[in-house]
Amino acid sequence: MSLTRDQMRRIAYLARMEISDADAESTLERINEIFLGLIEPMLAVDTRGVEPMAHAQDLTQRLRADIVTEMDCREAFQAIAPETDAGLYLVPRVIE
Repeated sequence: MSLTRDQMRRIAYLARMEISDADAESTLERINEIFLGLIEPMLAVDTRGVEPMAHAQDLTQRLRADIVTEMDCREAFQAIAPETDAGLYLVPRVIE
């Protein structure tokens, strides 16, 4: 599988990039070399039965104690807000 010139132009359009014909051709060749040289062999590997991993290494995240470290300043913050109601900030409607 390789990219076509039309697909390359579409990618450039989506990236909001202006690309000349010569640049498009050379970039297309490089992308196809990368794809054919690196990605296609990986796609050929049979991965049925292999569990997906969240990370390449089996790491655990160090967690801190779940204790409150900050004071509740909601009242002070809402006192200076333009509009609040029932503890919520009111903002102008953007989407109708």
